[in-house]
Amino acid sequence: MARLQLEFPEDQYCYSTHLTVRVTDINSANHLGNDSMISMISEARARFFFDFGLEGTQEDGTGTIVTDLATTYRNEARARDQLLFEVGVMDFNKYGGDIMFRITRPRDNALIAMAKSGFVFFNYRSRKVVPMPEAFHHKFPKVNWID
Repeated sequence: MARLQLEFPEDQYCYSTHLTVRVTDINSANHLGNDSMISMISEARARFFFDFGLEGTQEDGTGTIVTDLATTYRNEARARDQLLFEVGVMDFNKYGGDIMFRITRPRDNALIAMAKSGFVFFNYRSRKVVPMPEAFHHKFPKVNWID
């Protein structure tokens, strides 16, 4: 099977946040475990959405749901490492798009991981995918649209 390659346009990153690797995030190989990295990516995504005005499920029942996640690992992270999560969006469509992540360790500028998470807007009351709210996609005028 071919290795997954994740490369993203530099101009699409529009948000960043720091997270610290906890002792409980370390696996038996003494580095950040895959399950904990996924949790950290989820936290960075939640912070991104919150700061761009999409906090949880809205009054009408609309929120977002993850459709897929791809992650590539480049270096190990250890307990107490502070990591920088740079976040951006790309490839919008009628219902959602992709969120991209570049995770680095600022102390030595090491690239720890790259990730891409697909999302759609979802109405939890009707249990259906719904179109992306105009107010959300207008916050990202540089994002390409795909059909």
